[in-house]
Amino acid sequence: MILAIDMGNTNIVVGGIDSTRTYFVERITTDHVKTGLEYAVNIKNILEIHGIDKSLVEGAIMSSVVPPLNAPISSAINKLFGFRPKLVGSGMKTGLNIIMDNPKTVGSDMIVDAVAVLKEYPLPAIVIDMGTATTMSVVDKKGNYIGGIIFPGLRVSLDSLSSKAAQLPSISLDIPKKVIGKNTIDCMRSGIMYGNAGMIDGIIERMEAELGEKATIVATGGLSRFVVPLCRHNIIYDEALLMKGLWILYDKNR
Repeated sequence: MILAIDMGNTNIVVGGIDSTRTYFVERITTDHVKTGLEYAVNIKNILEIHGIDKSLVEGAIMSSVVPPLNAPISSAINKLFGFRPKLVGSGMKTGLNIIMDNPKTVGSDMIVDAVAVLKEYPLPAIVIDMGTATTMSVVDKKGNYIGGIIFPGLRVSLDSLSSKAAQLPSISLDIPKKVIGKNTIDCMRSGIMYGNAGMIDGIIERMEAELGEKATIVATGGLSRFVVPLCRHNIIYDEALLMKGLWILYDKNR
């Protein structure tokens, strides 16, 4: 088993995975102030909660969109296991042909998702990853990563709305029962949830039009499970997609 870590702006996803199964997927809050030791304690606690002896962990790999945390997390892994994790980045074998103006600037999380989709699902494919930002990446039928879009995530949009409008409160991201809200909170919830679902549906249609064919649609990320049921397209929700991608990259770069 290896430890797969995805470092995002809001959460750090920690998973245990091998070629046969995903053992666990947990999230800890991204904190720029924490030391390597504190992250080591977090990871150790996760392993203990799932009853996993650290001697079973043979390696680690991490993707990161928060470069300042690369060193503390790497230090945490080294303290616990005595080795440093592999870091997803330029120079790593991916099996993916990245057709972008500057391939090195593509977010590592987007690459990892695309690597997993390349192996797991029929092509062409559109990958939706909903976190702090919502990203939609496209892998064409030849297995090329050809680009995508990035727009504000649900919580970023909601926090901005609440902070900029004095009379609008902070609300939870529950799935609304109806599109037409009957009070302020329901109106906000419908706007955020159905608004994002409608935006995703519209972008899928435009992406498929540019591809000239239908695509497999795969969604992942902590917030996808709330929005996918509201979309009109057939979207596969794969919670462990990024973990699978990290395993594939680890295996390719042993």
